[in-house]
Amino acid sequence: MTVVFKKTQGLTDKHTHYCPGCTHGIIHRIVAEVLEELGVLGDTIGVAPVGCSVLAYDYFNCDMQEASHGRAPAVATGIKRVHPDKVVFTYQGDGDLASIGTAEIVHAAARGERFTTIFVNNAIYGMTGGQMAPTTLPGQKATTAQSGRDVNLQGSPIRMAEMLGTLDRAVFVERVSVDTPANVRKAKKAIKKAFEVQLAGLGFGIVEVLSTCPTNWGLTPQNSLQWLRDNMMPYYPIGNIKDVKVEEAK
Repeated sequence: MTVVFKKTQGLTDKHTHYCPGCTHGIIHRIVAEVLEELGVLGDTIGVAPVGCSVLAYDYFNCDMQEASHGRAPAVATGIKRVHPDKVVFTYQGDGDLASIGTAEIVHAAARGERFTTIFVNNAIYGMTGGQMAPTTLPGQKATTAQSGRDVNLQGSPIRMAEMLGTLDRAVFVERVSVDTPANVRKAKKAIKKAFEVQLAGLGFGIVEVLSTCPTNWGLTPQNSLQWLRDNMMPYYPIGNIKDVKVEEAK
């Protein structure tokens, strides 16, 4: 019998805690597959922060380090500088990276730290109960924005990928989605490129992944995917934002 698909060795056998319809599981699988395909699982150190991905150390089959809320880039910086031969990545949500950890991710990118960030954007605080995040869309309801986000009071959502793309030493920046099989394949290609950039020693790379949160959005898993397409993609368009070639990075 021909094997057409099998579970990646980059993931453990532990069942995840994610809600039904949450696309964290898909993103986990993509990252794990890339690490396995690149042959670096045994040389990889991941950093899990606080948020829905707080238990990622139970799921990725590589060395993992827990970080305080928002501090994953600072921890990853220390790890990479002490172990420059290791592949280092952070796996962060939008509340973690774009709110309490804004300074850490901005300055890590500005310094060109040679690690990879997987940034999961579901436009809301997931683990803590659905509060408004820096990425919550205008008019989108949250537990701390009962009438929907009012940009005159709370400002506009932050497009993190575009903002980080303005920094000289951020060498690979792309936004992807995992709402369809075709987009999952594109997401995997981008994540693989981000790790290849690190392996080549070129600088900082980040992939923003548009994700769903059916529980806090109050939608079914299927309707959540459509809501992402109808509402998130127009504000957060998918595509490559920055890809510095080898010769440009020298």
